[in-house]
Amino acid sequence: MHDYRRIADRIAADITGGRLLPGQRLPPQRAFARRHGIAPSTAGRVYAELVRRGLVVGEVGRGTFVRAGAPDGQPGHALTEAAGTAVVNLELNYPAAPGQSELLAPALAPLLRPDALGQALRPAAAAGTPAARQAIAALLGQSGLRPAPERILFTGNTRQAIAATLASLVRPGGRVGVEPLTYPLVKEIAARLGLILVPLATDQEGPVPGSIDAAHRSAPLSALYLQPTLHNPTSRTTSAGRLRELADTVHRLGTPVVEDRTWSFLHPGGTPPLAALAPGLVHLVDGLSKRVAPGLTVGFAVVPDGRAEAVARAVRSGGWSAGSFALEAAVRWLGDGTVDRLVTAKRQDARRRQRLVAEKLAGFAVRSDPSALFAWWELPAPWRADTFTAAALAHGIAVTPGTAFSVDPGRTPDAVRLGLASVPEPELARALVTLAGVARDGAAAGTG
Repeated sequence: MHDYRRIADRIAADITGGRLLPGQRLPPQRAFARRHGIAPSTAGRVYAELVRRGLVVGEVGRGTFVRAGAPDGQPGHALTEAAGTAVVNLELNYPAAPGQSELLAPALAPLLRPDALGQALRPAAAAGTPAARQAIAALLGQSGLRPAPERILFTGNTRQAIAATLASLVRPGGRVGVEPLTYPLVKEIAARLGLILVPLATDQEGPVPGSIDAAHRSAPLSALYLQPTLHNPTSRTTSAGRLRELADTVHRLGTPVVEDRTWSFLHPGGTPPLAALAPGLVHLVDGLSKRVAPGLTVGFAVVPDGRAEAVARAVRSGGWSAGSFALEAAVRWLGDGTVDRLVTAKRQDARRRQRLVAEKLAGFAVRSDPSALFAWWELPAPWRADTFTAAALAHGIAVTPGTAFSVDPGRTPDAVRLGLASVPEPELARALVTLAGVARDGAAAGTG
């Protein structure tokens, strides 16, 4: 009997050695089985192993294709490092305002006195400091949420806030309802915590409440993870009416929610957070790195009454506490108006960059929001996400394939996400022109 892993190793070697190229279609499993003299069931296990390793992606009704990019032994698309050969990186998304360092520096000067620095370098608890809790409570008040300071906890970054809240809510093997396209690192968090992600139906207004009911009837959902404002990757913002329906649904089912507000600061005058409509169930998570700077890795969670200690335990067990120095800096920047000035500048920057997208990708199916710093490009036929990603990389441009966001590996969208924030505007404009040319040339040539 053939060991399917040995066969998978050989195919993996062909992929990493360049003998099988990104976007290349593998033969149907029955043909693969005949070619290798193995049973069809063994061929199925080989293909499943290649999917698990992140080397190929299966598309329902279309076949199995070699993925773009090297997985480095990690399944999925981590979105944590630049593509190795990319000249222009539209994968990472770190907004920066002009003159940002000059704005940030003055508030840090008092922290450099030995007495202040000694205090700021002490370890921080999950509860942070009274000043930090008051500052974040005031920040959230701008969105209509006025949490009691004792309900606010701090982590090293927003990803850790998500991980801590999910770990406190869901046991290994538990089911978490998510949008069918979701933040890729949530997929990795779920894998590490042993959680099962259940895709929910969505429409132009956001998650469909009936799909939550249906998923819960199938097997109880332990929690939901949602991005109601400027959803990553589609930029959709859930309507106020749909938010009320969602609040009614989770109240009726008693299902807790992790609400990710990472990008909400870019959406002026947007809908209120779901946490304002269901404060007894919603755990709001957010952070300051997008508002301020990537190096300010402070995340925070606003938790329902009675949940602070459970989430704090998860923060401590994961080693996810925020640093005291970062908390002290954040308090000063929030208090002196620096964060407000940076947010204003980044909102203006987002609108300029979205105008570039509208101009350079005119005629293509691009979904976005004028206030967002990313765009979701539904590719023209016959492009697939991974083949287009590989073609873009060959032109020195890194984009994120839709497969990175898809919860169901059998339903992968023919789309890519463009991160708009991390490159200068002239460079972004040139990259968009190049990508438009790649898309048109490939479509005309019948790529597939």
